[in-house]
Amino acid sequence: MTARNPRLGYVLVLVGAVLFGLNGGVSRVAMSTELTPEMFTSLRITGATVAFVLYAALFRRSALRRPVGTQLLLIIGLGLVGVVALQLTYNVAITRLPLGIALLIEYLAPVLVVLWVRFVRKEQVHPRMWLAVALAMVGLAVVSRVWNGLTFDGLGVVMALLAAVSFAAYFLIAEHNVGIDDPLRVILWAFIVAAVVMNLVQPVWESPGLGGTTSMLGRLDDVSAPPWLVLGWVVLLGTVAPFFLQMVALRHIPATIVTVVAMLEPVIANILGWAWFRESLTPVQVLGAVAVLAGIVMAQTARSTAPSVLPPQ
Repeated sequence: MTARNPRLGYVLVLVGAVLFGLNGGVSRVAMSTELTPEMFTSLRITGATVAFVLYAALFRRSALRRPVGTQLLLIIGLGLVGVVALQLTYNVAITRLPLGIALLIEYLAPVLVVLWVRFVRKEQVHPRMWLAVALAMVGLAVVSRVWNGLTFDGLGVVMALLAAVSFAAYFLIAEHNVGIDDPLRVILWAFIVAAVVMNLVQPVWESPGLGGTTSMLGRLDDVSAPPWLVLGWVVLLGTVAPFFLQMVALRHIPATIVTVVAMLEPVIANILGWAWFRESLTPVQVLGAVAVLAGIVMAQTARSTAPSVLPPQ
């Protein structure tokens, strides 16, 4: 039997959030080349799929066994909704809305997860969770400075809301899957599904060359790196590692908490924007970051239903 280890779960999701936050800056560098958002997404997902398959082939061949039955349907849903739809809808949202507003709408996901657990699964949720989510959302709004440029764009708002739904669905489906299957097998096959779909939308073999060098932008403007190396970071440390870490975290702490802890990502992205891209970071934003952290701490013990052990792998 595999015992739950909540402390390990928090470490995994925290490291995943940090890597996702750092990836925002690296992705900005990658997107400054000739790559379109669709091509960038296709290369990212396909590269991550190759990495997952190679790792499984070398170290855990059991993960290469194709899921069957209901498990296969759930993994297809995870790949379509939690990987492809999430990234595509978010990419559209940030091109039509201010980044802070797009992030705030996307991070309605923890609220959706709590609502699903409470009213669909009929699980008891500690009242503290509602306050934790509210505090984290207010803090995120402050960090993102949503009062700057409240430009309403219908399609952008719809895409951001769909990103929130996709984000919530990713954690809920993944939480169910990793409770009965190997997390590596779950994420590997979800990415295989996503890679097939993205290559139908935008084949990777049509991508422009990744030779030469590109500027690292911001305070690193005088530093250059090969585009393929930047993309390699995005694939391995910005996709493979954080997706897998958060998937494993779901074996130790529930989705209601993982989604709240994941709110650290935009906080880290804003700090990175200040440190790397010379974007402003005001004392009010720092207070917002503290509010997000306070919400995360409050969420730790907010879900009362959690099995003590998981079935054997």
